[in-house]
Amino acid sequence: MSPSPFPYRLIATDLDGTLLRDDESVSQRTRDALAAATAAGAAHIVVTGRSVPWTRHILDDLGYQGLAVCGQGAQVYHAGEHRLLTSLTLDRQIARIALAKLETEVGPLALAASRDGLDGQVLVSADYTLQDGPLPVIPLTDAAELWEAPLNKLYIQRPGLDDDTLTAIAKETIGGLVDVVMAGAGIVEIIPLGLTKATGLSLAARRLGLRAADTIAFGDMPNDIPMFGWAAHGVAMANAHTDLKAVAAEITASNAEDGIAVTLEAMLAA
Repeated sequence: MSPSPFPYRLIATDLDGTLLRDDESVSQRTRDALAAATAAGAAHIVVTGRSVPWTRHILDDLGYQGLAVCGQGAQVYHAGEHRLLTSLTLDRQIARIALAKLETEVGPLALAASRDGLDGQVLVSADYTLQDGPLPVIPLTDAAELWEAPLNKLYIQRPGLDDDTLTAIAKETIGGLVDVVMAGAGIVEIIPLGLTKATGLSLAARRLGLRAADTIAFGDMPNDIPMFGWAAHGVAMANAHTDLKAVAAEITASNAEDGIAVTLEAMLAA
C-alpha cells in the first residue's frame, strides 16, 4: 500500500524545546512520525538558532542527511556532505558599537560569541552562564578576543534582568544597528540586522524547489516568530513562549510529550 498523502511538502522543525527532548534526545515516536511524513513526500529541514558546530552531533545522531538552517538563519548546512553552503556574519564594527551602547544603558554584560565556520569556536566569558550543557567552548579572557575573527552572533546576559526584559531593552537601545532575539532560557542573542530563521529557511527551501506555501513549521521561542510568519502553518509546542503561541495557527503537545509526532500522526491519518 502506498503511503498516505501528506498536506505539506516541507516540515521545518526547531531543535531545542521542539524536536529535542530536554535531554537532547529525539524520541523514537518522533523519528517514526518524521520518517512516515518524508515517505509520504515531505522534506524535513532542521531550523535552529545553534551554529553548525553545536548542531552537527545532533544531526549525525539522527542520521540526518539533508539541509539544516543554523545560527538563526545565518548558515545553510548540508549535513550529508558536512558542508557549509551559505554563511552570513555579523559586522564586527557595528556589533562593537551596539555592545558599547547597550552596556551604557544596562551596565556590564556577560558575553559569549559564536565564530563563523564549520568549526567555529564559541568564546564564553567567566560570568556567562551556559544553558546548553556540555558543549565545546573556550574561555574568553579578554574582550578584545571577541573581534579577532568573523562572528555569527553574540550572546548577552545581565544579572538582575530576565530574558524578556533584557531583550526588550536591547531592541529599544540598539535595534537600528543589529537584531536581538530570545532563543531560549538565558539565551539572548545579537545577530545581523534583518536576519531571521525565515531568511535561512527560504534559502534552503528554494534549493529544494519548495515555497512558503508548502511549509509547516514547529517551534517554541520568539526567534521562531518570523519562521511562522513565512510558513503556511505554524505549530507552537505546549511549552512555547507566550509570544510564539500568540501567532501560532496551532498548539501541539510539549517537546517532552512528542508534540511534533502528535501533529504529524494526525495529518497522516486524515
